[in-house]
Amino acid sequence: MADFISGFWNMYVMVLVTLSILFCVFVLVSNMTKREKGPVELHGHVWDETLAEYNNPLPRWWMYLFWITIFFAIVYLAIYPGFGDKNAHRGQLSQYGTEMAQAEEKYGPIFAKYRDMDVLAVAADPEANAMGKRMFLTYCAQCHGSAAQGAKSFPNLTDDEWLWGGDPETIKATITGGRMGVMTPFGPVLGAEGVKDVANYVRSLSGLAHDSLRAQRGKEGFETNCVACHGADATGNPLLGAPNLTNKSWLYGSSEATIIETITHGRTNQMPAFGEFLGEDKVHLLTAYVLSLSKK
Repeated sequence: MADFISGFWNMYVMVLVTLSILFCVFVLVSNMTKREKGPVELHGHVWDETLAEYNNPLPRWWMYLFWITIFFAIVYLAIYPGFGDKNAHRGQLSQYGTEMAQAEEKYGPIFAKYRDMDVLAVAADPEANAMGKRMFLTYCAQCHGSAAQGAKSFPNLTDDEWLWGGDPETIKATITGGRMGVMTPFGPVLGAEGVKDVANYVRSLSGLAHDSLRAQRGKEGFETNCVACHGADATGNPLLGAPNLTNKSWLYGSSEATIIETITHGRTNQMPAFGEFLGEDKVHLLTAYVLSLSKK
């Protein structure tokens, strides 16, 4: 979603609107012909066997209405504002700025109260925890769920398993800057049978039902292609966001078919950055609340 509120799209829309208005002007100017004296001839185009059109210029009233429409569009864009923020003191943008300033004046000191407190102390504060929960339900529950237990491809935040690390500073860094998790597709490298072998080996690591012969063959494929990220003991790497494959926590699912799909096609998952949007004080509170979820 962040891509659609960047400066590029603002410029894209402004250029598109400008070209549209210029095209309308071109159509008008190119059709501003005087009515010729004498009989009016047909265009020579025929539709539906007998339907023809006289070579008359556009009616003046129609031309005037078109010019009025173009003028109205330019004035509207200038006032809206459609080209920049020179009129930011008008309309909804001004109202939004006023309301944000009032909210900052009212709630800013409340958030600042916890700014210099240790994250663990904030997590233990009932008032701060309630504020963090409200922010979580507003900004995070859409992906992680209202109970923070996640869903397919969205991590559970109430357990002790962390892709990038569960210490306060790492959680704050995750909320502030977001995360981009990428697993390389290995289908072309391993082939269909090789993928299935590795999938059975991965299932064996966490004690799931598996084909022992395939798992034995898949071990070599895992050690060749997967240990660089997941480690030789398959317990993952928080620096890369590579998950631990020896526990019972699965981000996409533990079935053989799902693991085969993951190995074959890879995975890409992104968490958006909230630092610029929320600000340091709110991120601090939200960090404390997320930390309290796993500590419970």
